[in-house]
Amino acid sequence: MSYILGISAYYHDSAAALLHNGGVVSAAQEERFSRIKNDESFPVNAVQWLLKDNQITMADIDYVIFYEKPFNKFERIIETCIRFSPEGYSLFKEAIPLWLKDKLFQKVDLKKALCALPDGDKWNNVLLFSDHHLSHSAAAFYPSPFQSAAIITIDGVGEWATTTISVGRNNTIEHLKELKFPHSFGMLYSAITAFLGFKVNSGEYKVMGLAPYGKPIYADLMKAHLIDIKDDGSFRLNMHYFRFATELRMFGPEMAQLFGTSARSPEGPLDQVHMDIAASLQVVIDELFIKLARYARELTGERHLCLAGGVALNCVATGKVQKSGIFDVVWVQPAAGDAGSALGAALVCWHLYLNNARVPLAHYNPYLGPDIVQHEAVAYLDSVGAHYTVVSDDALYDTVSTSLAEGKVVAWVQGRAEFSPRALCNRSILADPRGVDLKRELNLKIKFRESFRPFAPVILEEDAQVWFDIQSSSPFMNFICTARDGVKEKIPSVIHLDNTARIQTVSALNNARFYPLLSRFKAKTACPVLVNTSLNVRGEPMVLSPEDAFNCFMNTGIDQLVIGNILLDKTDQDSPIYSKNNYTLD
Repeated sequence: MSYILGISAYYHDSAAALLHNGGVVSAAQEERFSRIKNDESFPVNAVQWLLKDNQITMADIDYVIFYEKPFNKFERIIETCIRFSPEGYSLFKEAIPLWLKDKLFQKVDLKKALCALPDGDKWNNVLLFSDHHLSHSAAAFYPSPFQSAAIITIDGVGEWATTTISVGRNNTIEHLKELKFPHSFGMLYSAITAFLGFKVNSGEYKVMGLAPYGKPIYADLMKAHLIDIKDDGSFRLNMHYFRFATELRMFGPEMAQLFGTSARSPEGPLDQVHMDIAASLQVVIDELFIKLARYARELTGERHLCLAGGVALNCVATGKVQKSGIFDVVWVQPAAGDAGSALGAALVCWHLYLNNARVPLAHYNPYLGPDIVQHEAVAYLDSVGAHYTVVSDDALYDTVSTSLAEGKVVAWVQGRAEFSPRALCNRSILADPRGVDLKRELNLKIKFRESFRPFAPVILEEDAQVWFDIQSSSPFMNFICTARDGVKEKIPSVIHLDNTARIQTVSALNNARFYPLLSRFKAKTACPVLVNTSLNVRGEPMVLSPEDAFNCFMNTGIDQLVIGNILLDKTDQDSPIYSKNNYTLD
């Protein structure tokens, strides 16, 4: 009996993951418990849940492993301040006191936090540290279906590495090539994110969603002045335009001079120039990914590719790599960012530190978070005076599919929560994609977010190739693909302006609760597609518990809430907090 606890924390998206005899049993992000978006603190709630979920305490944990090496990161900050002096003094003055006070002694802080957990005084104090990019690579390769594969990891920065090419074979991972800070595509993407008025480390996906509305008229300008990309995918940033290596900000005034417009304020209007900048950045990342993929294929000789790191969540670029045919199959870890590195670190311990064999997974299960317990949900709903009915599976699928076909918006809460930043139909808002104005209404009256934000289609796996230009399944919503002729007219709410969509395919194997609902919807409408978006509102994490789901339901324009086999209708509630008359689309 061997338990390994993986931890990521203290930067953004902290999380915890648990292995039992090498198998992944549970994983969760701290923000889902704390309700603090991108929570960076030690994942105390996530760890406590992991222990409770598996009926163990810290006394049962054999190894704890952290996802990166803090001392190496501190070394990078010191060397960067020296290298960029005297400009680097500003960063030194602001960052070093923070490190000396809170971050340099993370090993001590980690042990204190772990010892404070249930039976923490009985924990054996075995604490290991992985390398940041190795944790990303492990999270991508070990859960993949491949015996061997090339691995590309691309993010902001770990200790030093910003982009790595590795090869995974059996239970080993070997780093072959790397680019080092400050030359980082993740930092470039974050700088443009900040320039466009979105929050760094959480708003990058908004830039991707904005891109289809623009034209890439600045792409050549970016490649001439901001980033020099070579044929092998290596690149260098022109640091004249950036400040992240010398100050606690991303870009300087030179960026505005380059684009001929000032940086957008966070709540300022979105103009065509902002859309064009986003579209141009997407063209640049697409080119970079293709060149990296070609070089990785040549370098490793592998036919399969695994992608990890926060930049790998750019499903437009990954979709281009998949469609290019450079690799036979492309696999992206659904929790590709730092949260997923908690899982990667645990797998590093099992396979590399302990040298245990590996069996490729035919089907990776991303549903690793807290489960819905029906009697607990009923008890909570009773405590708040909610009106509900409990129905059979067949009645549930029939009622909900009819509601969706009638244009109602449904919150669907089932089983274990996704370990992913994207809803994979266990904590989702569902709607009929055939409505022309649905996207704007969902954004402004339910999600309370920018009207340009896209929605994704979830489609029956057997129908995916009929409706979209896709050659394989996409159960984790990690690839953008093109809609076939006539599809946009049928489901306009989930097709972007450029006739693409970020699709999720669903089968009875990968989601046994959702598949029959979608099948029933297809039987009634001849449409095998539903809108699927995360069950949350702007600025909040995805919901986790029945309490979270009920609060979201009561405070938004969602018409129905389904928790397991419990069905609630907004019109049945005595005093709904939300009224559709309270909000307008203008």
